[in-house]
Amino acid sequence: MPQNNASNQAHARRAARTRRLRLLPVAILVLIAGCGSGPDKVAGGRGGAPGSGAGAPVAVLAQRLQPQSFVDRYTALGTAQANESIEITVRSSSVVTRIDFREGQQVRAGQVLVELDTRQEAASLSLAEAQLRQAESQYRRSQALAATQVVSAADLDQLEANLAVARAQVRGAQARLDTLAVRAPFAGVVGLRRVSLGDLVSPDTVITTLDDVSAIKLGFSIPETFMDTVRTGMSISAVTTVYPDQQFAGKVTSIDSRVDPVTRSVAVIATLPNAGGALKPGMFMTVSLEKRREAVLLIAEESLVPREGRQYVYIVENGKAVEREVLLGGRTPGFAEIRSGLEAGALVVTEGTQRLYDGTPVSVDPGT
Repeated sequence: MPQNNASNQAHARRAARTRRLRLLPVAILVLIAGCGSGPDKVAGGRGGAPGSGAGAPVAVLAQRLQPQSFVDRYTALGTAQANESIEITVRSSSVVTRIDFREGQQVRAGQVLVELDTRQEAASLSLAEAQLRQAESQYRRSQALAATQVVSAADLDQLEANLAVARAQVRGAQARLDTLAVRAPFAGVVGLRRVSLGDLVSPDTVITTLDDVSAIKLGFSIPETFMDTVRTGMSISAVTTVYPDQQFAGKVTSIDSRVDPVTRSVAVIATLPNAGGALKPGMFMTVSLEKRREAVLLIAEESLVPREGRQYVYIVENGKAVEREVLLGGRTPGFAEIRSGLEAGALVVTEGTQRLYDGTPVSVDPGT
């Protein structure tokens, strides 16, 4: 029993010594932390933004804001269209008896492209002409008899009316016959043929297409801010990826009278001469527009301090940095237009903005 008590006491002493060794590092860390809460901690607890003491001013570079000229550049995208473009159809149903064009052929105005079956209309015309000859003969005989009062004036008037009706019937029959010869309404290039001899065609049947490509209409849209720049008769130049080294000159021929309320843009049509036929309807083309403005305020892009979707700059007033929110306009490489927020003559910080806050004392490099 005494041996067991001695053994237990020894074991308890070893456990106590182990606990003291484990607690020793913790005590050392607490001591170190207590030592660190001296002057440095007090100095850091003064509050305020970094550098907000009465320290030396922050050295910055700045530039005086001066009005200058600025060129707005806008690239408009458009699609080439034929000067005139239609689908060739017929006015009445009939059978194709002759085709007088080749696909891709240049045709003149009034040239016959397709002829339809004319037998029924030709017979109607012959009947109308025969009735006209009979009416003319009756009227001539009645005129001679009217001089001797054998034929009354009323009968003569009726015969004259019959003559007029017969003449009208001839003109109508001739017009119906003429519609069976489909002609080109203007000079141009015909497209692919979509009918064959013997086809029964109707007004819904497209025979071919006809495009006047002697000139090309280029339709594009411009922002409403360019409305005072673009005008009818204005010269423009356009390019296409098909001919990357060639520019096509033209003139603005029409401007829409309304602004699209959704896109805030205006539709414009320019006409480009195309005597050589290089341009084809449907081509994608690019038009570059320029607009020069005077007395524009421009600042270097490095002066901008973006924050939460807004743009800010620092200006120097009375030896301190003053933060100003600005509204930007157009941009050019390295510069941005100031629409509002600054006035001409302001001294804008261009370098050193990352070390500034509103009210920071600054010193401007005399070389700026």
